[in-house]
Amino acid sequence: MEEAKGPVKHIVLAKFKDGIPPDQIEQLIKSYSNLANLIEPMKAFHWGKDVSIENLHQGFTHVFESTFESVEGIAEYVAHPDHVEFATAFLPNVEKVLIIDYKPTAVHL
Repeated sequence: MEEAKGPVKHIVLAKFKDGIPPDQIEQLIKSYSNLANLIEPMKAFHWGKDVSIENLHQGFTHVFESTFESVEGIAEYVAHPDHVEFATAFLPNVEKVLIIDYKPTAVHL
């Protein structure tokens, strides 16, 4: 992976398993968002549900976006005990997940 200094986005697309109660999904999302308070390189967290009219979501229903200070910050986050604990609770509740990390590039028009 290319070493990147500066902000890096960590995108997680998820489809929760059928039958997972909404309050359980809400609790998982709260736990996910709380990681920004526990893991220093995680600078921001946003999430939302798919609202696209194009129907190209391939079944993914939720989007989670975290901002990190660097690629190294993501590595620190992935290995952090609080993230490991969260992932252990989160992953059994999702049918599928896709994770992409990228360094934003400005477009000059």
